[in-house]
Formats: sequence, C-alpha cells, structure tokens
Amino acid sequence: MGTESTGRKILSRISYSFGAFGHDAFYATLSTYFIIYVTSHLFDKDSGSTGSQMIGAITGIIFILRVVELAIDPLIGNAIDKTNSRWGHFKPWIVAGGIVGSIVMAILFTTMGGLNVSNPTMYLIVFAILYITMDIFYSFKDVGLWSMIPAISFDSKEREKTATYARVGSNIGQNIVGVVVMPLVLLFSTNSNHGQGDNRGWFAFGLIIAITALVSALVVALGTKENDSELRKNVEKTSFKDVFKVLGRNDQLMWMSLAYGLYAAGIAITNALELYYFTYILGNASQFSLLAFFNMVIGVFAVLAFPSLAQKFSRRKVFFLAIGVMIISLIMFTFSGKSLPMIITSAVLFFIPQQLIFLVVLMVLSDSVEYGQLKFGHRDESLTLSVRPLLDKLGGAISNGIVGLTAILAGMTAGATASDVTAQGAAIFKFMMFGVPAILVLSGTFIFFKKVKLDEKMHADIVNELEKTWHKHLDTDESMQEIEKEVDQADTTSFQLPVSGQIKPLSEVNDTTFASGKMGKGFAIEPSDGGVYAPFDGIVEATFPTRHAIGLKSDSGVLALIHIGIKTVDMRGTGFVQYVEKGDRIKAGEELLEFWAPAIKKAGLDDTVMVVITNHDRIGSLDFTKTSGKAEHGDQVATMSDVDPTRK
Repeated sequence: MGTESTGRKILSRISYSFGAFGHDAFYATLSTYFIIYVTSHLFDKDSGSTGSQMIGAITGIIFILRVVELAIDPLIGNAIDKTNSRWGHFKPWIVAGGIVGSIVMAILFTTMGGLNVSNPTMYLIVFAILYITMDIFYSFKDVGLWSMIPAISFDSKEREKTATYARVGSNIGQNIVGVVVMPLVLLFSTNSNHGQGDNRGWFAFGLIIAITALVSALVVALGTKENDSELRKNVEKTSFKDVFKVLGRNDQLMWMSLAYGLYAAGIAITNALELYYFTYILGNASQFSLLAFFNMVIGVFAVLAFPSLAQKFSRRKVFFLAIGVMIISLIMFTFSGKSLPMIITSAVLFFIPQQLIFLVVLMVLSDSVEYGQLKFGHRDESLTLSVRPLLDKLGGAISNGIVGLTAILAGMTAGATASDVTAQGAAIFKFMMFGVPAILVLSGTFIFFKKVKLDEKMHADIVNELEKTWHKHLDTDESMQEIEKEVDQADTTSFQLPVSGQIKPLSEVNDTTFASGKMGKGFAIEPSDGGVYAPFDGIVEATFPTRHAIGLKSDSGVLALIHIGIKTVDMRGTGFVQYVEKGDRIKAGEELLEFWAPAIKKAGLDDTVMVVITNHDRIGSLDFTKTSGKAEHGDQVATMSDVDPTRK
C-alpha cells in the first residue's frame, strides 16, 4: 500500500477541510439565504400581488423539486460508484458539481435579465430547470465529497484526523455565511434600502459564495489523492425502495427517523426565519452577523462538551435536557421584541442544543445498525446511515416551503421594511417561526420518549450478543470450499501471542461466557502493554463499533476472537484505537488495536484480554505450547492444523 509522507497527509487534510468549508457555505446559502433573496429582493414593491404569486410559485417549485430530488440521490450514489477515471471515483463529480452548481447559483441570484417581470411563465420554467440542475450537481458533489474519506486513507487514525479537519471546516463554512452575508450585501449595494441592501449587493454575495465553493472543489481535486486498492469495493447499493424497506423492518430506526424528521423540519424553519426577524421585526439586518458569529464559536464548544455530558448524564437525558433548553429559548425568543440582548441570548440558546441533539440522534441511528443486525441477521450499514441525510433534506424542503408562505402571509416581501409589517403580520410571523417549530419539535420528542428505547446499555447488550455469533455466518459451505482450496498452501497455522503480558488459563477469567468455553478454546492475558497484534496472516473478519474486540480469520480458515477486558463494551470506545477495518489483509505481528489500560481501570473494569479459537471444533489438532508465565507479543503460543471442512 505504501506509506504517505507527513507533508502529503497534512496537505490532504487541509485540502479536504477547505473543501468541506466551501461545500457547507454553498449549502447554507442555498437552504437559508437564497429564499430571503427570492422573497425580499427578486421583486420590487410595485409588483404587488403579482410578486406575491411569483414568490409562492418559486418557493413551491423549490419544495417540489427538493422532495423529488430525494429519490434521485441513491441513483447518484450508484453513478459515482460506477465511475472509473484516471482521477478516481469522486474527483470528477466533485469538480463537475462545483463548476455547474456555482455557475447556476450565480445566475439564480439575478433577475435573469428582467425575465421575472417581462415573462413570468418563462422565468418559472427556466428557474425550475436551473434549480433542479444545480440541486442534482450539488448532490453529486455532496455524495462524492463525504464518500471520499475511506478513499483518502486506509488507516483508521488518519481517517479520524481527516474527518475531524472536515468537521471543523464544515462548521465554520456553515456559520460564517451568516457572519458575512449582510456586510457583503451592503458593501456592494448602491442602495442600502434600510439596511437590507439591493439586488446588486445580493448578486455579489451569491457570486462570492459560488466562487468560494468552486475554488474549494478544485482544491480537493488538486490537494487530495485517492488510494486505489482491491479493498475498495462497494458491495451494497442504496435505493429509495431499500431505504424504506430498512425503515419498515427496523422499528428503532423507524421511530428514531420519524422523531428526527419532525425535529429537523422544526429547527430548519426557525433557523431560516432568523434573518427575517432581524430584518422585519428588529429592523436591523446587519446585527444578524453578531448572532452568526456567536453561533459559530459556541457551536464548537457545544460539540466538544457532548462526550462528557453523555458520559455523566446518559445521551437520553442529554437529549431531553437539550429539548428543554430549546423550548425555553423559543418562549424567550417570542417575547424578545426589539431587545437585541434578548434576541441574541434566545437565538444562541436555541442553537446550542442543536449540536447536542444531532450527536445523540447520530449515535442512536448508528447503534440501530447493530440492532438490525442482531434482529434480522443482516447488517444494513450503508442503508441505515443513508436515512439521516434524506431526513435532513426533507426537513430543508419543508422549511423552504413554509418560509416562502410565511413571508407572503406576514407581508415581508417585495421591498417591505420593518415599518411596513403590521401587528397581524408580526403575529403570523411569530407563530410560524416559534409556534409551528415548537409543535414539530415536541411531537418528535414525544415519539422519542415513547418509542425509542435504544440506549447505551441496550446497545452494549446487543454488541455482547453479536460477539457470541460473529463467526457463525463464516462456517458456510461456500466458505469451507474456499478454505479447502487453500489447505495445500497452509498445512498448519502458527499462532503468535497478540498481547504482551502474563498468560493464564481461560477458565480463570471473571467472565462466565469465556471461562465456560462457550466462546471457544483459548487463553487469557493480563496485559503489560496496550498493543494488540495479529497472531497470524489472514483477514479482518469482524470489527465492533466500541473497538474493544476484533475477529480474525487465518489463511487456513482458523477463526480467532481477541476481546480486550470484561464489560468494556460499556466504555463505548473510550480508550481504544483501531488501526484496521473489516476486510483488510493482515500480517502476523501487525498492530491491530491499541488500548489504554488506565482508562479501563478508571472505569472500574478488568483489562484481561481473552483470546479464543471460535471454530476449534473444525480443527484437526490444536496444541497450546505456552499456557502460563510472562511472554511478549509475537511469541509462538499455539500450533494448529488447518480447518477440516468435513468436521462438524
């Protein structure tokens, strides 16, 4: 596979992070600020009811097209999977998406040469064609960009670092648009228009974001490198039909998705209407930059606080606490009036819980993969994890439709100012901005409370059960035939000690499942070091989300499970690092995992490592050459003949 220089890795991380920055800046502009341009600046005050009708038609088209585009996303993923070029699978689509999306966005921030007034019908037709084209190419770029992490590196540690850099870039890109939107609009406007700017200023803003997104796409293409390998095989395709099939049979995934869908729509409405509040209620749109800046900074701290909060209170309690803060903030926001300190405080309190709730939902959706695997005997990983982006897009589509309707009903269109908004218009606006989201969020919370039972303890129990059965699907006739073809090449397997320390009989460990021999024959180690190394040449057959265990298969068919500690699944990966992935080829002595013994001790758990041969009943001879005393990883501790397919 080769090693990559430190400089090359850093360049790749920074390039990818900048790509995420530009990508999310584009999305924030498209999902939030473009609607403001349409409702407030695309038509002037003289357009009257015609302008309102056009705004209703445009926002309706956006809603319909975004819902339709949800069904196209799986086809986009399949097209990317099938792309083979000298630049790889993803880069052609990232660049194409960046170019087409940026050009179309810049055009959409114009009146198309006055076509919106001179020929409204033609404008709507052209608008629909341009918008769906932009949205499709944005999706190509979106899927390509976020699918690229596994292709950049096969090293888990490097992937984590790359993903971390990307999250930082993404968070800044999403929030910085709110910081710069009004300053840029006003800077390039010839008429300040009571602090709202004019069409020239909004076009300049859209053009700058479009150029930023395009440049960021090119930086990803030039600054990153896809690693080509036989390991990169996409064996499972996601289709719209398959997504709902998974939803229907995995009850925990279904209920969590329904709860999150309602919640996502609710917060998207409030988030999208915040700039309207500053413009038409406060009467000072430029102050919105202050809120966006606070959100950008405080959001980072909220994300960093999640692990300790979840560990101290449990993620379920964090969810309800965050919802409580969110509802209080909506009530405060409702009565904030024109008090800037109250508005900023309420809006920030509304934003902080979003980071925590998103992470709770992400954890539950991720854990539902193992829930479905245990329940149905099949791991629908890619299908399950494709649900959240679909729900986010659906929430955004609902938000776009409601925002357009709100602007029309509240009289916040066609050059209106804060002084033009009536008391009735303000009341309608506040109900749509605070009342409707509160109803949606509380409805989602009620479903979460009543139906979502998948917490940390339940997931730990599920993983424990999966550990006991991880190898069973490997003992099929097909896999035995493959082993039979290889037996002439590997008559015996030499088993090396995977962890340095004191060897002791498996019967002495404080875990009845392992001590009784139900998991297989083997031995235990009181570790003196935190490194876990491959005991033979073979393949990684199973990894676990908590990184506390790993399943291996030797070239001669021997199945081995290395389990670090007792009840360490409860640590949910804290103190564990995984260097390989399922399907990776391994060589004897290669480091697979690393654990920090003090973290296990601090959790009050036993760090004894259990090593078992799970298909020992299919092995002709198994001889443990060392069963006690100190030893170092790499020392030979057992020999065994290859797997006999005829043994039962």
